[in-house]
Amino acid sequence: MKIKNKNEQIKKATKNLALWTLLWVSSLAFSTFGPKFLWEQNTTWSMLAILLNTALGAGMIWANIKHLTLLDELQQKIQLDAMGIALGIGIVGGLSYSTLDIANVISGDAEIGFLVMLISVSYIIAILIGKKRYA
Repeated sequence: MKIKNKNEQIKKATKNLALWTLLWVSSLAFSTFGPKFLWEQNTTWSMLAILLNTALGAGMIWANIKHLTLLDELQQKIQLDAMGIALGIGIVGGLSYSTLDIANVISGDAEIGFLVMLISVSYIIAILIGKKRYA
């Protein structure tokens, strides 16, 4: 009976994390595109949208922590290893990318979106490798 309850808790926490992530991503789009399409660069509305995005981001982080605490030790190890790898790749790759921009090695400006994609892809790959490794 306890295992079923634990599985239900994990499913609930996963759905909660998905909801917080969806809210955060939606608010990010709102705060990014709102100034151009909705409120014509009004600084007050932009600040409010960014504060909402930050608050929802904090909620997403909390939901992720709650989700991680419910996972078994192996799942936690896989997740934390993947997070560590993504963080390292993000820092090293991001600083290298920024340095390329500062040194004018790349033609455009270093954009944060590319760094987010690098971190996301490295996290997903690390999760897949971790699951295959321990399967």
